[in-house]
Amino acid sequence: MPSPDIEGQQRGFVIPIGGAEEKINNPEILKKFVELCGGSEADICIVPTASQLKDTGERYQKVFTDLGVGNTHWLPISDRNDAKKEEYVTQLEGCTGIFITGGNQLRLSTILGGTPIAKTIRKLNAQGVHVAGTSAGAAIVSQHMITGGSTGIVPTEDGVNLAPGMGLINTIVVDQHFNERNRLSRLLSAVSYNPFLLGLGLDEDTAAFIDSDNEFTVVGSGAITVIDPSDIEHSSMAEARSGDALTLLNLKLHILANGSRYNINDRKAFIE
Repeated sequence: MPSPDIEGQQRGFVIPIGGAEEKINNPEILKKFVELCGGSEADICIVPTASQLKDTGERYQKVFTDLGVGNTHWLPISDRNDAKKEEYVTQLEGCTGIFITGGNQLRLSTILGGTPIAKTIRKLNAQGVHVAGTSAGAAIVSQHMITGGSTGIVPTEDGVNLAPGMGLINTIVVDQHFNERNRLSRLLSAVSYNPFLLGLGLDEDTAAFIDSDNEFTVVGSGAITVIDPSDIEHSSMAEARSGDALTLLNLKLHILANGSRYNINDRKAFIE
């Protein structure tokens, strides 16, 4: 289920980023995230669990400090015991924004899944705290998380690997480094399982700022590929054998660049 609705409160933004976001020359995505979180009054907590590099938390802390954030800190969570520590939960509860770094999304799901940290992130997002994630951190925001799969254009029966994500939003499935790593086939494979899901393929340095009404704005230098299977007439997934190419009839596909908008509930794209 997505982050639970709380009467009288709006869910915070959910912001999946395609990875390799610009941090120095024109950090448009990170600037917008900082503004949403309160600018100089912001308190941003960084979760670098997906990364195995020891300095990831410190590097993002410096980036946010340089962008004028009033208070920023990172949680050194490297195993499930860390994800249960009350002091880390307390640090999260005081923040206005949460940033989940890139790395390996299975490290995120196996370390954070079902822990007090994961539950607190979901609760805070429901209470209005904004949650952004880049690369692996973007993949885990959805309920169904892509963990691997084939490259190329044509979807296949075994073209994608899925695992449970954090479930901040349950109507989309996210892929990242999308055009740079030629990942159309695996996103098509993912949405072919069930046309309830909307596929978002995020290019590097590109983000979807998804608001509480499930409408998002594209921010960044690349594009977001939206695959809408809601009117699909046929999928051969059920009959296909391992490795077979799939037949998918009547899919919709949108390419949305900076400033474009999309309503996930209505399945409609538009520009300003």
